[in-house]
Amino acid sequence: MTSSFEFWDYFIFIAYAFLILGVGLWVSRDKKGHQKNAEDYFLASKSLPWWAIGASLIAANISAEQFIGMSGSGFAVGLAIASYEWMAAITLLIVGKYFLPIFIEKGLYTIPEFVEKRYSTNLKTILAVFWIALYVFVNLASVLYLGSLALETIMGIPMVYGVIGLALFAAAYSLYGGLSAVAWTDVIQVIFLVLGGLVTTYLALNTVSDGNGVLAGLQTVYEAVPEKFVMILDESNPEYKNLPGLGVLVGGLWVANLYYWGFNQYIIQRTLAAKSLRESQKGIILAAFLKIVIPVIVVVPGIAAYVMINDAETMNRLGDVALNNAPSLEQADKAYPWLLQFLPTGLKGVAFAALAAAVVSSLASMLNSTSTIFTMDIYRQYINKNATDKTTVNVGRLSAAVALVIACIMAPLLGGIDQAFQFIQEYTGLVSPGILAVFILGLFWKKTTNKAAIIGALVSIPIALYFKVAQNGWSSSPVFVDVPFMDQMGYTAILTMLVIVAVSLLQNKGEEDPKGISLTKGIFNTSSKFNIGAFAAMIIIAAIYAFFWS
Repeated sequence: MTSSFEFWDYFIFIAYAFLILGVGLWVSRDKKGHQKNAEDYFLASKSLPWWAIGASLIAANISAEQFIGMSGSGFAVGLAIASYEWMAAITLLIVGKYFLPIFIEKGLYTIPEFVEKRYSTNLKTILAVFWIALYVFVNLASVLYLGSLALETIMGIPMVYGVIGLALFAAAYSLYGGLSAVAWTDVIQVIFLVLGGLVTTYLALNTVSDGNGVLAGLQTVYEAVPEKFVMILDESNPEYKNLPGLGVLVGGLWVANLYYWGFNQYIIQRTLAAKSLRESQKGIILAAFLKIVIPVIVVVPGIAAYVMINDAETMNRLGDVALNNAPSLEQADKAYPWLLQFLPTGLKGVAFAALAAAVVSSLASMLNSTSTIFTMDIYRQYINKNATDKTTVNVGRLSAAVALVIACIMAPLLGGIDQAFQFIQEYTGLVSPGILAVFILGLFWKKTTNKAAIIGALVSIPIALYFKVAQNGWSSSPVFVDVPFMDQMGYTAILTMLVIVAVSLLQNKGEEDPKGISLTKGIFNTSSKFNIGAFAAMIIIAAIYAFFWS
């Protein structure tokens, strides 16, 4: 075993890079006699089949945040962190059945566009500006940081060069080609992502069992650290503050997941680009099953790394290379990059290509969605209402480039964050409850008013900060309540909904709002294939929780 890249590793990785760039640029080309218009660039001409949608959903979602951050949480916490993935599978089914029919019926380009149709232009603009800031300063920056951290750990590439290299790779095809290039390359990225992830999981478990295979490795890991395989943590567990027992199943995780999968532009955009609603729903089912598999390739390696680090015999067998960038509970995010250095020649290139695929596909998706929101909801609304398709597409490309430059400047400033996955969830959790409340009541309660939605969105921030203050050292004061951040999200969402309901009833005196959505009969009917797939996914997830409950 060696920690350095060799010829075949470089060959495989370079071949992967040329394949992605080649497909991305080929898909991006203007067809003969047809110049790209806004629908082509931002919604892939509404032509995506179900398998491209499912693959693209996962490629957009799985990034360094999961490979590096969630593996780090697996190292520190254990299998309980997989609730984010398995509960997300159920959330996808809810989105496919109850949200997509409304969004696709309204022919949306962006999620802020729905806000304008249901509420007002003012609220749409407030949320559009918020989303652009969140994508640039949190999502894009954190993905660049974690991806370059992996490059630095595995190959010794300085952080700054890693950030620039990843940014240029993602920009090379996504800025020119738009959502078509992103979605079709995502199909290839997912293949690399899953295969590379499975290779790393195999290596980790095989190493733990001293070459006796995956099943023996799983048994060894389970027997060595059974506490890492508990899905529902109790209050005695030091990680309870991040994953508060039953609160994970019935509380704030629903807020995080419904917000992310239902009302997040860079996720929902590929479902809006489907050939039809039925095609989009089939893609959702594929994505749900892929989410069930993801913990195997991102969480299990982190747990295996924990066992390896704490077993003297295994460390001696691995030799001096095992001491390079070794993870610890204080630096848990080094777990996945540390594992990659033990892969044999060739497979190391495959695994590294998988990590790069996760990073680059997410960057491309975030860039495309940032430019879509800026162009459609800011530029065409306030700067140039009569913009031609050519101008609109060019502005989309330019805004994506500017967002990428800002994220590149921000990324190195995130250094020193431990368990980055948890950090990102906490930061996003300050704002997601308020936005979720606005959307859920806007979709399903016709009495919700624009004024109430704006007040609710604004009030949700101080409510969230009230809980955050207690968590950051004020818990001894009787005024503040110290609860885990996931519970904070649940309480904030409920309180925000109560505020919106109260203001709506006072304003309209119980009457329905003129912009309330009338749900037509049968709008939520789904095909038998969707129903069977959804039922099968829920049975699998229920069985997993029953087995690893405590």
